Amino acid sequence: MLSENTAHRGDPLVAVTLPDPARSVVAIPPPGDGPGYWSGAPSAVLADGEVYLAFRLRRPIGKGRGYAVVVARSADGVRFEPLLTITKEQMDAESLERPRLVRTPGGVWRLYLSCATHGSKHWRVELLEAGDPAGFDPRQVRVVLPGDAKTAVKDPVIVHRDGLWHLWASCHPLADPDEADQMVTDYATSVDGVEWSWHGTALERREGCWDARGVRVSAVLFAGEGDERSVVAYYDGRASAAENYEERTGVAIGADPAALTALGTAPKAVSPYAGGGLRYLEVLPMPDGRKRLYYEMTRPDGAHELRTELR
Repeated sequence: MLSENTAHRGDPLVAVTLPDPARSVVAIPPPGDGPGYWSGAPSAVLADGEVYLAFRLRRPIGKGRGYAVVVARSADGVRFEPLLTITKEQMDAESLERPRLVRTPGGVWRLYLSCATHGSKHWRVELLEAGDPAGFDPRQVRVVLPGDAKTAVKDPVIVHRDGLWHLWASCHPLADPDEADQMVTDYATSVDGVEWSWHGTALERREGCWDARGVRVSAVLFAGEGDERSVVAYYDGRASAAENYEERTGVAIGADPAALTALGTAPKAVSPYAGGGLRYLEVLPMPDGRKRLYYEMTRPDGAHELRTELR
């Protein structure tokens, strides 16, 4: 189902806006044609009336993999002007995956970068800070989510609410390299967005379901306050290792950001083309109450493009 939907977590009802590719347009085309060429993994911030977007560019394995992250600006949320490009060489990484762009309440811009460690399945997250989105300097970087010998950490979703930073990150087991594509989403909090305290797994895989191999939270929205607070999380899921790179979008909800429950027995949004990949959904609330969606979607030739729609 690819339309606006409501999902019941108990009381009250939680409104969920789902992607509808038929209503979307291309924001960022892939850097090439065919499988392995991707633009996507978006992270968006609305500031001073403009949309700032960080996204990843990828070529096939052997031709560059995740070779760059771009920060861009748009007046209308559709047509973007690149401000800055950061390469995997500048980050001493084998590949770059999804970035996370945020602006602190004090006006500082932060770019969290998912970096693959050379010669391994390990991932870490590094942080850049700047006074404006064009000013990130890869020479001024620090590791904030190092992972460890047992776990790779990447693709953070970061939200500031009620004076606290909330983080959901994709975590992968490293004991067996052939099983490292498995993923769950762990939850952490921070008072400063730099030093994090982990609170366990917020979203688990479901045996025998479409998301049995991996679940990766891609966007989180809070609603309500206190005992009435609810959390809506969009996530990428896959049933098998063969579906790696072609995850589809599901929805999970909860009263606690540390404990999310997946809804339904099928993906909520997919590409209409072969592979079905529709992933890394970003939901950007707009001042007029609408939402601008960004997501990475598989197109007919197997490449992935970054699409957007206003709902």
